[in-house]
Amino acid sequence: MLRLLASCALISLLTGCATGLIDPHGYDETGGASYYGSQHHGNRTASGERFDQNSLTAAHRRLPFGTRVKVTNLDNDKSVVVRINDRGPHTRGRLIDLSRAAAAQLGMLRSGTAQVRVQALE
Repeated sequence: MLRLLASCALISLLTGCATGLIDPHGYDETGGASYYGSQHHGNRTASGERFDQNSLTAAHRRLPFGTRVKVTNLDNDKSVVVRINDRGPHTRGRLIDLSRAAAAQLGMLRSGTAQVRVQALE
């Protein structure tokens, strides 16, 4: 009985975590972006892979891992395509955390943040 109860609790927990994800189809949001770099380089991401500041990846709170999104800097109209492989950002008011390489392509290394548009790709 205890084993059954523990199994049900585990399933409930895992199901609860998965329900926070959103369908990327048609996803199109604007908001704040920041980037994370050298201090996190080599650490494991939430998806289990190692963070590489030189790859085109990003962290998003609710998009599924592997989702490819186009991120456009609204100040200069530069854009980059990144793959979601981590959870975040952990700062209130931010929509996405980008790798250093992605931030460089968007021209936001100096400021560290930018207002962006994030669009899921099919």
